[in-house]
Amino acid sequence: MRFACCRREDGPLKPVIGVLCCNEIVDRPIQAVATRFVQPLVRYAGATVLLVPAVADAMDTRALAGRLDGLLLTGSRSNVAGARYGKTDDTDNALDLDRDAVALELAGRMIEAGRPVFGICRGLQELNVLFGGTLTDTLDDGHHRQTDDATAYETLFDHVHDVTLQSGGLLSAVIGQPSISVTSVHRQGIDRLGEGLRVEGRARSDGLVEAFSARPCGGDVLAVQWHPEWDVAESEPSQAFFSLIGRSLKGD
Repeated sequence: MRFACCRREDGPLKPVIGVLCCNEIVDRPIQAVATRFVQPLVRYAGATVLLVPAVADAMDTRALAGRLDGLLLTGSRSNVAGARYGKTDDTDNALDLDRDAVALELAGRMIEAGRPVFGICRGLQELNVLFGGTLTDTLDDGHHRQTDDATAYETLFDHVHDVTLQSGGLLSAVIGQPSISVTSVHRQGIDRLGEGLRVEGRARSDGLVEAFSARPCGGDVLAVQWHPEWDVAESEPSQAFFSLIGRSLKGD
């Protein structure tokens, strides 16, 4: 094989977005992230994806934050530990403490550096906690589909409910309609909204905050409780969400 040493590539480089993994067990401990989170970032955001391991003692978050153009905190089968937001009677067994540690520290460094950070489902909950907010696990299962081990993956996202978008917000502007139907699969939700976060959308039936944004240090912070990656090929609002990520990564 011949190598073109010091070859000069033409054209601009794609922005690099970190996508946080989770700790799971499949015969052995592994780092995992669903492929469905990766593909829309390539297709609609025009980004190159770098998977970030959720291994707290292996991460130099300061060094990594200086190399990434943005960060996506994905959904997960685990929940944010109650100790992270002052809950003292937490009996939740679906935890990923290393994910909590890496997500909160890396997202904080990225935001302080003025780099955009995005969240989906658990990612929204992590960012709310990072901004000083709290979470609740007492959700109305009438529209917030809770997960269980017996739920088949093929039907996990069949449940749909309506979200009213905030007039004048980022999502309302790019989606171009006052409300959308979304898929939600989660056990936790926002109780007290974090300081400085602006509501971008609420569940129509009970007012639960389903999206928020902020720009504390010059970079966009945007998170949604639902799963735009699930139906992105058939959903213009979901495509608009990932296109917005792309523009934010490029500083447009």
